[in-house]
Formats: sequence, C-alpha cells, structure tokens
Amino acid sequence: MDFSKQKNITIFSHPLIKHKISLLRDKEASTNKFRTLIEEIAMLEAYEALSDLPLKEVDVETPIEKCKAPMIDGLKLAIIPVLRAGLGMVPGLDALVPSARIGHIGMYRDEVTHKPVPYYCKLPQNLQERTCVILDPMLATGGSAVDAVDMIKEKGGKKIKFLCIIAAPEGLEKLATTHPDVQIYVGQLDRELNKDAYICPGLGDAGDRIFGTK
Repeated sequence: MDFSKQKNITIFSHPLIKHKISLLRDKEASTNKFRTLIEEIAMLEAYEALSDLPLKEVDVETPIEKCKAPMIDGLKLAIIPVLRAGLGMVPGLDALVPSARIGHIGMYRDEVTHKPVPYYCKLPQNLQERTCVILDPMLATGGSAVDAVDMIKEKGGKKIKFLCIIAAPEGLEKLATTHPDVQIYVGQLDRELNKDAYICPGLGDAGDRIFGTK
C-alpha cells in the first residue's frame, strides 16, 4: 500500500517530532526521559490532529471591553488511551484540552498468538457527539487498534482519530483498510515486524519503558 496516497493517513514530517522519536529509541534513555518524550511527542501530534475541533462562541471580558471569542468545545472531545502504554500519551493531550473526557480500553497481547485480548472498557457517554481520539504509542500488528475502534463504534462513536508514535507497515495497512473512516496519525513509519511481532527498528516495549517495569 502506498500510504502517501491514503487520505485517512497522516505521517508527520515535522523535524521536532522526528528528533524526539530518535531520542525515544535510545535504549539508554531513562524511564523519566522516555516518559517525558512520549508526552511531548503526543502533544505535538495532537496539535495537528485536533486542528478540526469544534469551536463555540463565549463571552469574554478583556481589560478594554466585552466580546465574543471562540473557544474549544471541550465536552465534544473524548481521549481514549489503550492500556497501558496509551496512558503515557494522555498528559500531552490533557495539557492541550483539559476539559476533555477520558475513557480507557484495556488490552494485552497474547505472547503465543500475538493477538490482543481485551479485559476492560470504560468510555464517556454520548460518544456519537464526540471526537474520539485513541492513543497508543505503537501500531504493530494493528489488532489492538482495530479492536479498540470496534469497541468505540459499538458504543456509538462515529468520528474517530488514532494517534500513534511508531507504526509498522503491516499494522498501518490493517487499520487503514479495516476502518477507512478513521483518521490515522503516525509519528514515524518503521520498516517491518519481526517474527515476534515487534516493530523494527522500533523502541522496545513502550509500556515497560514508560512505567519502568522491564
């Protein structure tokens, strides 16, 4: 698949994102540094991905006079990390839109089949009225991402975005073809998956590196 021609895929070229991802890959990066970089990259990606958020007019009194001013309709945004690695991206988005609702989808990867196993799902109400932003640093096989989108759609979600930091071609193609209506934002497209379904060159297990549980 030629990802550059897919309207629902954005692969970022911003030098700050590229630079920070390179720092993230370093196996010697401390837990604190890794966690901070995840937050920073998530914020940079979200700045672009949320450019179409709905606005509402509110009354604001400046030191000079009262006026109507546009503000983000925060109640229309749902941030949904895929546990547990997705939690590392939440602070970056929460800093941009602190009034957003936050849901959680829990999955773990079966070490034999490499398939996702869901164990938790708690989502905000009225998903059909919200922009739902799924967060997961790694898009490997695409199984977890596809299942997360399925869960959100089952709960009424219609406008869905998926933000990841590293993606493998296999997972990106699977998500894009299974859910062509989902807007996908990728920090870096890597080479391939290895036999253990890890992204190469990748950055290791994002959850372990975020939470220091190697």
